[in-house]
Amino acid sequence: YRPEMASHDPFLKRCLDLLFNLKPLVEEDVKTLCLRARDILEKEENVQAVQSPVTLVGDIHGQWYDLIELFQIGGDLPNTNYVFLGDYVDRGYYSIETVSLIMALKVRYPSRIHILRGNHESRQITQVYGFYDQCLKYYGTPNVWKYFTDLFDFLPLSIVVDDKIFCVHGGLSPQLDTLDHVRQLDRFHEVPHEGPICDLIWSDPDDRVSWGISPRGAGYTFGEDVTARWNLQNGLVLTVRAHQLVMDGFQYTHNNQLLTLFSAPNYCYRCGNQAAILEIDDTFQQEIRQFDAAPREKNSQIHVTRSTPEYFL
Repeated sequence: YRPEMASHDPFLKRCLDLLFNLKPLVEEDVKTLCLRARDILEKEENVQAVQSPVTLVGDIHGQWYDLIELFQIGGDLPNTNYVFLGDYVDRGYYSIETVSLIMALKVRYPSRIHILRGNHESRQITQVYGFYDQCLKYYGTPNVWKYFTDLFDFLPLSIVVDDKIFCVHGGLSPQLDTLDHVRQLDRFHEVPHEGPICDLIWSDPDDRVSWGISPRGAGYTFGEDVTARWNLQNGLVLTVRAHQLVMDGFQYTHNNQLLTLFSAPNYCYRCGNQAAILEIDDTFQQEIRQFDAAPREKNSQIHVTRSTPEYFL
């Protein structure tokens, strides 16, 4: 991070200086930041168009040290363009700092970083898996949690890179055949319990063909035939999603027509997985970069307890 990168905006410079040093913003600054981010996000499409070169990033889950490591490996903004596939909060120890940093970067570089909605960007899920509790503990009120969860309603549902790569947090929906169907959805509300928006955010690929009931209790499982039909019908060469822990940080399935990316190394500080990002250069060449967990300072060692239900690690 270079201090001069936000020099023309004193508010953003102050926010980024704090957040790149793992210091949370005061409540009033979070409120201002969320309002500024909302102005940008509400103008973006359900299917936001992005051009290469760009680097795609999977789940982060409040692992701030690993997000900083990711920027060191993938490159700093604005020199590198990023697409984040959702799940910025919960599970990890630094949800407040992580989501604040990502939003501050979005406000500073709105055309350089694009961010999608994950299943954890919701009021219900964050009350169970850590973000609400972190906000309440640090700020003493739920106001900051409310500013962010209100903002999450404005996050786009999907991104298409160069009209060829479809990016989404979870997966596909039996109610959506085309990108135009996604464009017609009304996304500006809490993630529903069912329906096409829920499916985009919650679904998972499966070895079995066609649609199946999801063990998560939301969304569906979908087979290789579903992915092939979706890609073909929409002129796509690849669908990229996050949402599932994969031990190498990436996994190609469905005859290489689907890629799962997971960018939180040693997830929950115990899973032992690598993380990965996908770099797409300006000639549309694609390269996976894997990385391990960043060392945390000794005094920030996390003692993990399994106190929350694990709907799907």
